[in-house]
Amino acid sequence: MSDVTLPVVDLDVFLSSSSDSDAFKNECKKAADALITYGALLLHDSRVSEEDNNTFLDLIEDYFAQPEEMLKEDERPELGYQVGVTLENTEKPKCAVDEPCLKVIARLDPAERPLDITAHSPDPKCRFFWKMSEKPPYETQYPSLNAPNVVPKAESIRKRWTPIMEKWGTSMKTAVENLAEMAAIGLGLPRETFKEAGRYGQDTLTPHLLAPTASDLVKYGKKDTILAGFHTDLNFLTIHGRSRYPGLNIWARNTGKRIPVKFPPAGRYLLVQAGKQLEHLSGGLIKAGYHEVVVNDATLQAIERRKSENPDRPLIRISSTFFWHLSSDYDLAPIPALQERARALKAEVINLGKVDLEEDTVYEPMKVGQQVQNELRHIALMA
Repeated sequence: MSDVTLPVVDLDVFLSSSSDSDAFKNECKKAADALITYGALLLHDSRVSEEDNNTFLDLIEDYFAQPEEMLKEDERPELGYQVGVTLENTEKPKCAVDEPCLKVIARLDPAERPLDITAHSPDPKCRFFWKMSEKPPYETQYPSLNAPNVVPKAESIRKRWTPIMEKWGTSMKTAVENLAEMAAIGLGLPRETFKEAGRYGQDTLTPHLLAPTASDLVKYGKKDTILAGFHTDLNFLTIHGRSRYPGLNIWARNTGKRIPVKFPPAGRYLLVQAGKQLEHLSGGLIKAGYHEVVVNDATLQAIERRKSENPDRPLIRISSTFFWHLSSDYDLAPIPALQERARALKAEVINLGKVDLEEDTVYEPMKVGQQVQNELRHIALMA
């Protein structure tokens, strides 16, 4: 296990500096370099409120503490679970049956591998999908199924639900869109390249999604329990607020080391991870980051603290995840300049004898909607 800490990118510098200033350019380059090297970074954004994060976590804890029969009313399996709730033991980690992914694990030093997922079937986590998107002004090839967001029925939750979901979701969406601008500039592209490509993440295949996950730590709180098996995310960028319980590990490209994600002890920070759409568009220059969520010693310590300090609260691990997507009709194909840099980087890795976790990948041109359909079938959320 590595003691590496993720780079911290300061969004305040981007927002407050002139685009001609060295500070602005350097921070954008730092963002791009962090995504290339680690596939992840910590984002400082003074607009993000820790109080809003805690209010959101409380709401989602209360929601998932409801009886299962209440939660089941919010399931929409006919829509690929892309709105409403997905209950535990539904979503499968793609890597458990995906040959290229299993090869990545095999190439890792045994001490740095994720917990064994070969016998791990669906994840023992729940999820809720809340769409946060702008409708496109054109007729999409991937039309919406006109599925509205699902609002829970319990009165104590219902009256709080939409304002809190929208407030926290907007904070996350704004931050990740600004980071997308920073990354584009840092990669030598026009500022709007990525942000415009994701403007209409609208339909049921690729909406921007506030997608909190929940793991019952009373049922699944034993050490080395896999809460989310080794995987990558299918979207463009994923952003998270601070969780109350540690347990997220990531693998940086070419290091072969497992890195436990640690937020600074205080302050307004978010975690950002690269997804498959960014990998595809960059021709592999930026790799979608592999990660897992497990119960480890730090998780157990947090459980005991929570029991002592908040004995009346549910013991549920919430991850305040937000999936930012490219628009379904966007033509997903490698940007030539980035693909050339990816080839040069791979050659450098081979020449230096570093760990190369993945075989060559061919990034076939396709619509984003098709890419999402392909990925959802892998994780058993779409027939």
